[in-house]
Amino acid sequence: MLALTRKINETIVIGNDIELTILEIKGDQVKVGIKAPKSVPIYRKEIYLQIKEANKEAAQTSATDDMIKKLFE
Repeated sequence: MLALTRKINETIVIGNDIELTILEIKGDQVKVGIKAPKSVPIYRKEIYLQIKEANKEAAQTSATDDMIKKLFE
C-alpha cells in the first residue's frame, strides 16, 4: 500500500484520468472528492463488498436453477 500525505485542496492522480482531492478534514474524518470517467465504478468498500456478495449469491442461485431445469428436461 502506498501512503501519501495531502493537505486540503491537494490532489492525487491515479493513472491518466482519476483524481482524488482532499476537500475537508474534521477531526478523524476526511472528505475526499473523486473525479473519474463515468465508466469507472466508484463505491465505498463496505458497499462494494455487499454488491460482490449479492452477485456471488445470485450466481449460485442461477447455477442451482440451471441444474434443476436440466433435471426436469
